[in-house]
Amino acid sequence: MNLVFTKNQFALAAVAAAGAAGLLAMPAPASAGDKSSGTYVTGDFHNHTTCSDGSISMQKLVKKATDTADTPWGLDWFVQAGHGGNGNRNCTLAEDESLGTPAYPYTGQGPTTTWTDSIGAANLKGLNGGVGGNGNMWRWQSIQEYQYPILEYLARLRDQPLFIGVESVSAGHEHVSTSVITGQMPKSIDRGRLPTKPGYTPLGNANALAQWEYCFDRNDTDTSRGNTVVGGTIGNNWNCSVTGSANAADPSWNATAQKLIPAGGTGTGTRGHLKTVEAMKWMAEHHPNGSYYVPSHLERAGPFNPDGNNGFNIEHLRDFNNAAPKSAFGFETQPGHGASSDRGEYFPKRNNIGGVLVDSVGGTTYGGTGVYGAQVGGVWDALLGEGRNFWFFASSDWHNRGIFGPDDRRSTQDFYPGEYQRDFVMVRDTGGRGRDDDRRGHDKPHGGDELTPRSIVDGLRSGNSFTTSGQLIDRLAFVACASYPRGRSTPALDAVGNAVVEALAVAAAVQNTDVDHDECATMGEKLVVRPGAEIIVSVVVRDPAGTNYSPYAFPNPSLAQVGIKQPLNKPVLDHIDVIRGMVSGYKSPSDPLQYAGEWPRDWLTNPSLANVPTAAKNPTAAVIKTFNGASWKSAGGDFRRMTFRLPGTVSTSQYLRLRGTNLPPSVPHETDANGNPLPDLVTNASNVANLAIPCNDAACPDHLAVNNGQKYVSYDVAAWSDLWFYSNPIYIEVKGSTLVAGVK
Repeated sequence: MNLVFTKNQFALAAVAAAGAAGLLAMPAPASAGDKSSGTYVTGDFHNHTTCSDGSISMQKLVKKATDTADTPWGLDWFVQAGHGGNGNRNCTLAEDESLGTPAYPYTGQGPTTTWTDSIGAANLKGLNGGVGGNGNMWRWQSIQEYQYPILEYLARLRDQPLFIGVESVSAGHEHVSTSVITGQMPKSIDRGRLPTKPGYTPLGNANALAQWEYCFDRNDTDTSRGNTVVGGTIGNNWNCSVTGSANAADPSWNATAQKLIPAGGTGTGTRGHLKTVEAMKWMAEHHPNGSYYVPSHLERAGPFNPDGNNGFNIEHLRDFNNAAPKSAFGFETQPGHGASSDRGEYFPKRNNIGGVLVDSVGGTTYGGTGVYGAQVGGVWDALLGEGRNFWFFASSDWHNRGIFGPDDRRSTQDFYPGEYQRDFVMVRDTGGRGRDDDRRGHDKPHGGDELTPRSIVDGLRSGNSFTTSGQLIDRLAFVACASYPRGRSTPALDAVGNAVVEALAVAAAVQNTDVDHDECATMGEKLVVRPGAEIIVSVVVRDPAGTNYSPYAFPNPSLAQVGIKQPLNKPVLDHIDVIRGMVSGYKSPSDPLQYAGEWPRDWLTNPSLANVPTAAKNPTAAVIKTFNGASWKSAGGDFRRMTFRLPGTVSTSQYLRLRGTNLPPSVPHETDANGNPLPDLVTNASNVANLAIPCNDAACPDHLAVNNGQKYVSYDVAAWSDLWFYSNPIYIEVKGSTLVAGVK
């Protein structure tokens, strides 16, 4: 948004930021930026229905994720994404009459009804009429013929931006949140009448996503080319070749399927990874602006296994980003399953690799975040230290409530999309430009801007986003601006510096947008400066008053350990850390010591960066500033402002990022003396011997794990007790220093 203030508007913002009446005469800075207007909107792109291994229908999950009546946490946008491969149940069938619609009425069968019992086995397409004749439908058919049409219908019916993705079972690895949006939610769906009787014919399609799933999902072993039967020509007749690749000359190529089907056994992981790189090349060739590929809970399955299908090492993330930088632009290192007996479903000895039980990478989560994102100086900082566009995301990974029903607010497994974790993404009004037939009007949450699959994916790709858990914050303006000696910079920045930048940040946070100024940059952007520049950094957040979406009002047991009485459903932001790292440029695959390396398998017992391979760390990354109630200032209402200058003048390219939490440093079992998150093993109910934080309030729920008659913090109470937010970085490129090559 072009934040061009009148003199009075700017002065008032500056007064709010600086509290100095003398600033009223200050001139407004010129704004020569070229950003279109935009707003931070919330969404989720990884969750499950009965089409894969979820517990509820498409209709019910959409309602739970986006409604603001039945569920108060309604998201602004939503991507429904189940596992690739195949599924047995017809997720388009609703649970009850309340979810019925004219086009998809309640039939009495329900979403656990099989495809065979609802549409008939004769309608299952592909190899063996589904999967082995057992009534499972190949995911490509489910996406193309059933999931997309009902989602388009619901998007029109509810006037909300919805689209289809998939949690791909990645060849050579584990799981990935992905989509190809081409064809989905075209402009034409804004016109015309909805049906008033059963049956809906979509105006758009998810053909491109269905093809990608057929071609590249490890669990999709269909060989029909998306046709009715193998060897037939009625259907899609897909070919999965990539221009410039070996294709038919590749030993893994299956001529009947017209796709890569790597052999199992020794080398499975290596061959699978090569297929996944081909998947990235396909996206880059066919849908460079209409796709994304974000590894899910990527630490969970342990390190990469060259002979199996396990996790991701840093070299694989680099390979993906190199092959398709516009699609492979981040990772989901803050996983879902936040209320599980093992937070995020990460735990020691989880994975069998070559007959040896191996931990999830890092052994567990750290404040609900995997070690790749949580460890300062670790994998994420190593990627940012190259100057890559590689961003931090979170998701719900909704499946079920564990021992509770889907309408219960308690959980021993998952939270609904938006209930606990959410991605705040800057989505801009494109004004009709650059659409791949995917426009969807939606003006309810963001003052007239359009939310479309394309604008949402563009927002995710931009890196102008942040994630939160437990509604810890709901507004963030994070900006870095250049200041030069008098006469060499924008006059307003030269004249008043910190106050001007802070005023811009306050105004942006209040308006839920970002700053557009030639001498400034925000998350996902780079600020190009001359040597000798001073960098002014301003952070403004809103710590919302009132309650969050936790069902519990008793005092936070983790904070009770340090004498703080704070209701679980009324968290308070304790502090914000500013983390800085230096940029040294892209690592070359020809230098394996700099490019590749496995995170130490003994991290739980020996958590030292000294033991992390050079390729997987950035030793220059460190917390350089911490703000809390003693050092930040009010910006009115629930807004907090904090502004500082980097020491001296900058001569080296670098980046800044933020994290924040409701927990002060030195909370036993939660944070160390420096405020870093500690391993979550002490709240994981799978091993009651490890439990360490008692829950003594009379309102502590009965489903908590118990050891020797004592209730302990675990399951959903553990998640609501321990909240974090993470921002994506701002890059600062110094002319004559290392280029930040991956970011505009």
